[in-house]
Amino acid sequence: MATLVLDNPALGSGPASRPDAHRGLNHVADESSDAAIMLRVAAGDESGFNYLVEKYNRPIIQFLFRMVRNQAVAEELAQEVFLRVYRSRESYRAEAKFTTWLYRIATNLAVNHARDTRHERTAQNVYLDAPDEETGTTPDVADDEPSVEQRLMRDERMAAIRAQVMALPERQRMAVLMHKYQGMDYRQIGEVLKLSESATKSLLFRAYQTLRDKLKGFV
Repeated sequence: MATLVLDNPALGSGPASRPDAHRGLNHVADESSDAAIMLRVAAGDESGFNYLVEKYNRPIIQFLFRMVRNQAVAEELAQEVFLRVYRSRESYRAEAKFTTWLYRIATNLAVNHARDTRHERTAQNVYLDAPDEETGTTPDVADDEPSVEQRLMRDERMAAIRAQVMALPERQRMAVLMHKYQGMDYRQIGEVLKLSESATKSLLFRAYQTLRDKLKGFV
């Protein structure tokens, strides 16, 4: 993936060095952090960009897949995420965690894609907790083999949860996806959605309250 991104002719040639980016490192306490690495990318260190792509490619694809429900589209959007990261390298400022910046880019792309293709998805079933490609298990299901009845009940419950999560208002849905499936805290989610921490807590509270009300018969 890193090679594909770096070899893309749309990237253009990166700068050999940018001294002002190096000065930004003085504001980053841990020079091994993602933010510090991204500042070095801004200064011309393309190996640092390869490292960040390798580290976050799979999590970003998984995050996008839960929103677009299409593996090929998720991979294509992930490619665009990292292209935008690379193209924005010179304007990057380590004012927030690198992951906050990264997931904000991914969220904006996913939202735009969802709006552009809404008419194509009206007749499709949307699934939030697809089985992991490697293990075949879902986040909410134990590994031991369930009975047929248990499997039917589980599938019905999972389908109801997926449908209700995807029916949430856009910001609530994004917040739940980041909170439940990406393990992001209130501050990080707030930074991605450009909300205060208290507003983020309120947003998630409303989202989970809605889900509890809608899913009383299943959870």
